[in-house]
Amino acid sequence: MLGFLIRAMLVALGLWLATDWVSGVSIDGPSTLILSGILLGVVNSIIRPIAILLTLPMTILTLGLFLLVINAGMVALVAWIVPGMHIAGFGAAFWTSILVSLVSFVGSWFVGGKGRVEVIRRRS
Repeated sequence: MLGFLIRAMLVALGLWLATDWVSGVSIDGPSTLILSGILLGVVNSIIRPIAILLTLPMTILTLGLFLLVINAGMVALVAWIVPGMHIAGFGAAFWTSILVSLVSFVGSWFVGGKGRVEVIRRRS
């Protein structure tokens, strides 16, 4: 549970960066930001695998690039559900999903599977 919450906070950090760096993305307040991060984590763990399975032929045909469209769709779905999150269009959702993915990827270097911060030490 702690791991999910830390990853949700990483997603919320990515969404917060997207409000500054991507035009067409706005989030009304901090509570909406946290709710959007948690909901995007839930959507990515439940709905995204179903969407990937249903669009598997298209994903194979495009050599996996269609997964970027699926990720943008998940961000747009969360913006549609959460009242205070606004996405202007597909381009904004696309760049937001890429930014959230990059922040989550870098954050996962430091967070283990159970939510613990991992410290890597070199042995001499």
